[in-house]
Amino acid sequence: MTRELDLAYTTMVAELLDRVLDAQFDADFDETGLFRKRKVNDRSYWYYKPSERGTAAQPDKYVGPADDPAIAKRVSQFAAIKDDYQRRRKLVSTLTREARLFSPDKKVGDLIEALWKAGVFRLRACLVGTVAYQAYGAVLGYRLAGTAMQTGDIDIAQFRATSVAVEDSIPPILEILQTVDAKFRPVPGLRDEKGITRFAGRNGLRVEFLTPNQGSDDRMGRPVSLPALGGAAGEPLRFLDYLIHDPVRTVILYKGGIPVLVPQPQRFAVHKMIVATRRSGSGSKDLKDLRQANSIATALLATGRHAGLTEAFHVAEKRGPHWREALAKARKRMQPLGLNDVEKCLNAS
Repeated sequence: MTRELDLAYTTMVAELLDRVLDAQFDADFDETGLFRKRKVNDRSYWYYKPSERGTAAQPDKYVGPADDPAIAKRVSQFAAIKDDYQRRRKLVSTLTREARLFSPDKKVGDLIEALWKAGVFRLRACLVGTVAYQAYGAVLGYRLAGTAMQTGDIDIAQFRATSVAVEDSIPPILEILQTVDAKFRPVPGLRDEKGITRFAGRNGLRVEFLTPNQGSDDRMGRPVSLPALGGAAGEPLRFLDYLIHDPVRTVILYKGGIPVLVPQPQRFAVHKMIVATRRSGSGSKDLKDLRQANSIATALLATGRHAGLTEAFHVAEKRGPHWREALAKARKRMQPLGLNDVEKCLNAS
């Protein structure tokens, strides 16, 4: 049976994402307030000003770039937007039962939902890791291999510059996590002057915040404050700026749908190849990385979008000799494992 989704299901995904973004505006912005543009560093952004009638003055809330068509559309149609939760639940049910796309278990779904409602993805934070990989079926219109593996790890990345520029913040991150699991606690590190990067709950549930390390290596292991994320800090990592550059919107298929940002799938695949070569020891994580990269390549080939992987690969190679060395090493390792679809993509373009 083909893994590529029928057109009817890909249309449902698009409708669900559109509806759930409408629902996000309903949840985030009361109709008594108003939207207005603000220019920051020569680029215009939408901000929402809550109504102050009968309440104390409240700060403006960051919405997003003024040149984002999806946001501009909803600003203009704000008064007419209505949530249709039951319709969205039916779409999610169809996509998970009939199209057999992945849906997270309750503990992970509830946690992502709480982060969404708090504003994490509105403030341009991005899901990465296995949870992001599991969401790519909706992005690519293809049932990816290996998505059924459940995980309790939720990794969220944000650029430090973005976190500062939005001039907004979610509520205290620990309070948000504890609405899902009262046992959530920070996991202290050795250098936590700028904040905590890891939080752990019951039954292996874990949330970690990451940020690109674009400075010297002596910054590794030193958390970077992310003021938009409610007191959380980010663990600085190499190669992460490539991964989360210009992320894409998709929807987590849970309850009525949860709109999130994830990396471009082709960049995710290339990043997984690089990360696999930097794993220490001979554990299974590097093999999982390479299999996920190849699975995305399989989907891109099947849907005629293999040129996107080639372009992402060449962008990475231009980053320098360390990038080229890592990618060459990953390609060499994938061949005897029978993971050949990355090579097929590169040779087909």
